[in-house]
Amino acid sequence: MKRHRATAAVLSVLSMGLGQLYNRQFGKGILFLCIQIASLIYLIPRAGHGLWGLFTLGEQAQQRVKVGKITKVIQGDHSIYLMIDGLIIALIILLVVGIYIANIYDAHRIGKVRDTGGKTNNFIQTYKFVTDRYFPHLLLSVPAFGVLFLTIMPILFTIMLAFTNYSSPGHIPPAKLVDWVGFQTFADLIQLKSWSGTFLGILKWTVIWAVVATFTTYFGGLLVALLIEQSGIRFKKMWRTIFILPYAIPQLISLLVMRNLFNGQFGPINQYLKAFGLGTLPWLTDPFWAKVTVIVVNMWVGIPVSMVLILGVLTSIPKDMYEAAEVDGATAFQKFRIITMPFILFSTAPILITQFAGNFNNFNVIFLLTGGAPVNGDYQYAGHTDLLVTWLYSLTLNFSQFNMASAIGIIIFIIVATFSIINYRRSRSFKEEDMIQ
Repeated sequence: MKRHRATAAVLSVLSMGLGQLYNRQFGKGILFLCIQIASLIYLIPRAGHGLWGLFTLGEQAQQRVKVGKITKVIQGDHSIYLMIDGLIIALIILLVVGIYIANIYDAHRIGKVRDTGGKTNNFIQTYKFVTDRYFPHLLLSVPAFGVLFLTIMPILFTIMLAFTNYSSPGHIPPAKLVDWVGFQTFADLIQLKSWSGTFLGILKWTVIWAVVATFTTYFGGLLVALLIEQSGIRFKKMWRTIFILPYAIPQLISLLVMRNLFNGQFGPINQYLKAFGLGTLPWLTDPFWAKVTVIVVNMWVGIPVSMVLILGVLTSIPKDMYEAAEVDGATAFQKFRIITMPFILFSTAPILITQFAGNFNNFNVIFLLTGGAPVNGDYQYAGHTDLLVTWLYSLTLNFSQFNMASAIGIIIFIIVATFSIINYRRSRSFKEEDMIQ
């Protein structure tokens, strides 16, 4: 007998809450009904115009009409505002649809209980059941709602910009409307020589930078941690404190100080080199030396992080494993290769992947130290040391190339996400819960 479940589901399809009322769950039914009424009050006057704006991005641009000696401005549609409003409406509609489906499922489930002769809970019993069993979900729903509109919505907005012609000077609202152009922005990024040459050149340097920066900071931190943990080293706490100081100092201060230290004209480093008769170096003005400089400075601010992580791993390695290896006649290098390094890699592999992703998008070091300089005449709005992320910043803030910057942002996400997911799934930390000896 499926009479109650079918009737409740059909009533819930007709209107939220009706199925619950039919199942004699009046409190829950009234709650669902209030949600539907509130959503209809909000969406009915806004949904049509919001979705129209999202699909069309407006039809009438701002106009200036001269009436006698006076020029009047007739306000038109603002494509970006229409896109944002439409996106908000679309997300709210999806939320309401999700609640609507949950309402149907709940009515069908309770109707099924009635069909089998079970007893349905009243509102108080339902409230106690939900707060007891789904209490974490209730707490997480509040930040999840914030993430939807403060994180996911801006990401979707950025992605949508890549499929428009929102760029200077021809399509900047309100004077001009923005149009949907599909994958034309990505095609321009690949086909137009000025853009493709810049993109491939910066992508190549970004990959080299990410690999070298990750390698140097990780193994530099490993070396420092191993030296500090050697049995013959005294004052271990003092050495740990000294080497953690570069990390304790705000990165903004460190990088601005380093920028002055490496200044080619009055920087102390060149002054010392000149005093010893060694000549000066164009640390920040020559393409090659500028890249060397940012790598060296990144080691200064990055090695302490790896050192602290690896020190924690070293203290957790059982000492009896080293004692057993000594009994077997293992050399120091063999103990490092067979015991120490596998433990370190097992524990820090996810952190290593995160460091690579962080270096791929390491905005601070490049922006504060070189600002992307020195200038590259063959690049479009970029310099020799620019990474994709700093190039994206320049395109957006300095040159109003919003659609191209959005396309580059999407490509950065695809590269970093693909690398991170593939390598994390291949790491032992993901495959094994406990280290198998």
